[in-house]
Amino acid sequence: MASGFFAVLDDIGALMDDVAVTTKVAATKTAGILGDDLAVNAEKATGFLSSRELPVLWSITKGSLINKLIIVPVALLLSAFFPVAIKALLVLGGFYLAYEGVEKIIEYFFHPSKTAHQVMTTGEPNQAVAEKAKVRAAVMTDFILSVEIVIIALGSVAEKSLPTRIITVSVVAVLATIGVYGVVALIVRIDDAGYGLIKRSFGKGFFAVLGLTLVKSLPVIIKLLGLVGTLALILVSGGIFIHNIDYFHHLFPKLPAIVKEIAFGLVGGLIVAGAITVSKLVISLWKKPIEK
Repeated sequence: MASGFFAVLDDIGALMDDVAVTTKVAATKTAGILGDDLAVNAEKATGFLSSRELPVLWSITKGSLINKLIIVPVALLLSAFFPVAIKALLVLGGFYLAYEGVEKIIEYFFHPSKTAHQVMTTGEPNQAVAEKAKVRAAVMTDFILSVEIVIIALGSVAEKSLPTRIITVSVVAVLATIGVYGVVALIVRIDDAGYGLIKRSFGKGFFAVLGLTLVKSLPVIIKLLGLVGTLALILVSGGIFIHNIDYFHHLFPKLPAIVKEIAFGLVGGLIVAGAITVSKLVISLWKKPIEK
């Protein structure tokens, strides 16, 4: 009986070792999407009064956890009973990510620069409505990115046992939410930490300079994360196309992998952007009354 107990412990230990290795692999493969998730949500969590930043971020975090609770079981069931759907969803998600990246590039080059985001004031009548809308948009974006994170994590452990797949994907999903929104919380409070240093040092000395640097660094960090996030979208989507479509995988074998990923990501995004533009044009012409 004791030997059976120790045998169970050995099995659990072996499972945990396997999970540790597979979790590391899955986390590495989802790092690009996590970077974009971080950039998107850092931007969406700013623009509020200081007192509302963390509550808004907590609302987004709860939405993200609910997303994971929905996505993880569905993905595991599909992988068990309809595995071809995983690859199809992955490719469709790749087109969405490619479009998101290309849309940001098009907006940067062909649309006027937007002014810096305005902070909502407590006297603004539509503050609650605007806040809820921003949270909903962030949660929806998180849902799409979460699908990609879970599917990529699941794909990295597709050959493993069912318990290993369940634990690995669940751990990656939870770590993704905690890691991303934990870092976002630190980012959005950088300016408050800076103001605190300035106030306590009475605007003089090293800590005042440090505080001012922290305050000025927030918009720079947000812009940098936006740039990194856009590149991550293109790279991740291109990688999805290359690794899940055999024809693309064997195309241009002499090109470096990163060049192929960027190229396929850009092409995929342009295709979707073109299709959406044409669709909008057709709809507008269809709805336009015929002039006599």
